[in-house]
Amino acid sequence: MNSNKYLKYLNPLSVFDTKRTRKIFQVNPTVIPKRIEAEEIKVTIFDYSPEIFNEVHLSQATETFPFKESKNVSWINVDGIRKADVEAIAKHFGFHHLIIEDIMSVSQRPKMDEIENVLFCLLNMLYFNEQTGAVETEQISIVLGDHFIVSFQEDANRDVFNSIREKLRINHTKLRLSGADYLCYAMLDMIVDHYYSVMEKLGDRIEILEERIIRSSNTRSLAEINSLRKELIVLKRNVSPVRDLINGFIRSDSDLLEEKTTKYFKDILDHITQANELAESYRDMMMNLQDLYLSYVNLKSNDVMKVMAVVTCLLAPATVIGGIFGMNFDKIPYLHHQYGFFIAVGLMLVIPVWMVLIFRRRGWF
Repeated sequence: MNSNKYLKYLNPLSVFDTKRTRKIFQVNPTVIPKRIEAEEIKVTIFDYSPEIFNEVHLSQATETFPFKESKNVSWINVDGIRKADVEAIAKHFGFHHLIIEDIMSVSQRPKMDEIENVLFCLLNMLYFNEQTGAVETEQISIVLGDHFIVSFQEDANRDVFNSIREKLRINHTKLRLSGADYLCYAMLDMIVDHYYSVMEKLGDRIEILEERIIRSSNTRSLAEINSLRKELIVLKRNVSPVRDLINGFIRSDSDLLEEKTTKYFKDILDHITQANELAESYRDMMMNLQDLYLSYVNLKSNDVMKVMAVVTCLLAPATVIGGIFGMNFDKIPYLHHQYGFFIAVGLMLVIPVWMVLIFRRRGWF
């Protein structure tokens, strides 16, 4: 049995996950972040044309240099970020030093820039952790140049591009017949489409939580509401700026983007706009769930107070009668009557029963 799973509930602050709050909100763009460099990198290159396809796996950044002069379209994907490797590739392919800074950045806001004959965009891929219920992010940097794309990822074990790789391995697909700008579109489209998978997982959690609150609510429900609201903040922070990123491609006059490719970026714009609207809807749902929880708590408190008020009213006649016959006077009616006690007890029982009938008739409970 994992004791840590239960020991965390002994600390009330752990229920509301304050560490997650600090991780979400502690972002200061004026402070240079310290990135933990990868121990090793994994380089995958897809060099292709309509007739030719080569898939190459490398372990050194310098081995990518010959593909700059390739007449085919080359997709150079680097898994694992190390400053020396990023600088070497950037120097050879002619990337501006500002692009290097953005690639090496941590928790950067999604953005798109056009610098020195290359188009650069940075955004986050999103994943949903089923064990922790958290939205996890992985920063990806994409540099579009003449007949090549260089992408930098943080994690070598996961991404959302497997379907793109499968299409590149097949002859005469749209990807194989198109240029590097279409590959850039396909990568951005796949990232945005995966946002919906994450939002679907969050939507399922919200639906389950809503049913739980309606059936039976407790302090854990409030903690889950708080946790889901944090994850929606992560979602909104990463999804919302992507709309400006895609607009940057649509408005760009760069020769790297063919006119026929622009309509595909407009399709991504539609998808990211819908994703933003869905994220806003989830946010509204969480506010409604919080109101529902508070209404349930108030209703439960009212029921308790109603029961206590009824009990108090039913005990009032017995209290009054007992108080009257408990007064220290020499002469009290029925004080020495042989049935005085039974008469008093009978009144203590009959009057509350009569009050209960009146309360039920009035619909008070």
